[in-house]
Amino acid sequence: MDRSLLSGNEAVARGAYEAGARFGAGYPGTPSTEILEEFSRYPGVYAEWSPNEKVALEVGIGAALAGARVLVTMKHVGVNVAADPLFTVSYTGTNGALVIVTADDPSLHSSQNEQDNRHYARSAKIPMLEPSDSAEAKAFVKAAFEISERFDTPVFLRMTTRVSHSKSVVTLNEPVPPPEAEVKAPDPRKYVMVPAMARLRRLEVERRMGELRAFSETFPENRMEINDTDVGIITAGMPYNYTKDVFPDYSYLKLGMVYPLPAGLIREFARRVKKLYVVEELDPFLEEQIRALGIEVTGKELFPFTNEFDPGIIALALTGRDAETIAPPAVAIPPRPPNLCPGCPHRGLFYVLGRMKVFVTGDIGCYTLSFMKPLSGLHSCICMGASIGMAHGMSKAAGEKGRGKVVGVIGDSTFVHSGITPLLDMAYNKGEAVIVICDNRTTAMTGMQEHPATGFTLQGEKTKELDLAALARTLGIDSVRTIDPYDIKNTREVLREELARPGSSVVISRRACVLFKRRPREVLKPLRVDVNKCTGCRNCLALGCPPISWRSFQDLPPEEVVRNTKKQDGNAYIDPELCTGCTLCRQVCKAGAIVEVD
Repeated sequence: MDRSLLSGNEAVARGAYEAGARFGAGYPGTPSTEILEEFSRYPGVYAEWSPNEKVALEVGIGAALAGARVLVTMKHVGVNVAADPLFTVSYTGTNGALVIVTADDPSLHSSQNEQDNRHYARSAKIPMLEPSDSAEAKAFVKAAFEISERFDTPVFLRMTTRVSHSKSVVTLNEPVPPPEAEVKAPDPRKYVMVPAMARLRRLEVERRMGELRAFSETFPENRMEINDTDVGIITAGMPYNYTKDVFPDYSYLKLGMVYPLPAGLIREFARRVKKLYVVEELDPFLEEQIRALGIEVTGKELFPFTNEFDPGIIALALTGRDAETIAPPAVAIPPRPPNLCPGCPHRGLFYVLGRMKVFVTGDIGCYTLSFMKPLSGLHSCICMGASIGMAHGMSKAAGEKGRGKVVGVIGDSTFVHSGITPLLDMAYNKGEAVIVICDNRTTAMTGMQEHPATGFTLQGEKTKELDLAALARTLGIDSVRTIDPYDIKNTREVLREELARPGSSVVISRRACVLFKRRPREVLKPLRVDVNKCTGCRNCLALGCPPISWRSFQDLPPEEVVRNTKKQDGNAYIDPELCTGCTLCRQVCKAGAIVEVD
């Protein structure tokens, strides 16, 4: 046995491999992405990025029905996409073993909402385990596979951002051999969920839940730690670490299985302490169920409903005083809002869109950042794939007066995820919007993952490459055009033409992400500002490109101040170490002051 420092996500992958899982599917999304990436590197496994979470779960269900141990991963909002098969696989059971990782994101570090996916476990009647560190993440995923096989049920493993991305020491064990997978004789009564059979399976779900409730009472990861009985804390996941750090002498009921809850164990713990608290992030999920048992407990009346906890928040809630910690030295750090990378191909497109009098429905991806000034080129963002449906709906609602005034933007990976059906809807129902597919040849925002339009699988094998333009035409789109977003003039002309054209249009804005690992090497020299020509118009600053800044004359030594004939108070400056040579700034500089570095 070896010991290794692993992140929670790496530990989940390791635990699945040690448990004999050799089949994984998912869709990338922070904070879950690294789980499947790490899993895919183990020998003898099959792992895939599916087009979306619903497909990933359905693929996983199929593999589990064939007797395999299967890992399916997604972030919390991905479970929304996968909810349709999720609720029914609870009825059918799994035959093999199926563990579904939901990676929740308290504090919305990289998400559009802060939902608490413990509610999915209760609604779908699926058991859920929640680890508090990397060692538990590995152990819990192994336990989840055992529970899945024993009770013929899918099992949730709930991760959160802090557990997923923090690291702790993990003991590595030898993997067990994977089970022999085979497609068994059909069993329609179990797997064909027409109403007559689903009614029977519904009863089976309730019988299984009774067994799981009894199992939760003896599940070893639901454990009591009896110390000072004046105060008892019921908690799970990362909040356990925070609370134990601040109040090591309190008594604890540390829950490893957060659904179903061990009612008997909770009652016993409540009898042994004088004052009972529940410490949990987000919703009062545990608190409400404990209150339903008739147990008096204090929770959300003291603790916030939103954002991640930390030791200070917990100390302040329970004592009215902050935790005694060593504060870092006070340093004035300027704010650093997220920004598109230097040379990002989306910048040219949204520079143009921000100057057109159109409503731009946005989507989930790097390009979402273009809503901020100075680009101001995106006006809505709801969920994956929503931009196309929203653009179609807005154009229909606005009628003739609104024709040509709505643009929907969506990334290539997001389009494959959930943009195809709304585009078909727009073509079928004679929509008038212009849809721009931002094709940067990868799933950039979550770390350069593959998807069906890149031509490569998760495990690096070359495969079929989806032709986005051909697909759009097949769906019935009247006009399909491709642009290079580095060419501002052509981008503006094409968008104006398509906005003026009746009918539905697709514009594919194609240029590889500047960080793309397989991007063809281009000889692009960095640019600089010729201060003798710079007029101080600041047009280049409107791009919001990180290498471009403004140098005020009053902040420069006299020998560096170069004034031309026009009145100005400074010059633009391009940092050559950051510049990628994309030439967007040169195209917007009317004075011709931006030139290549010698």
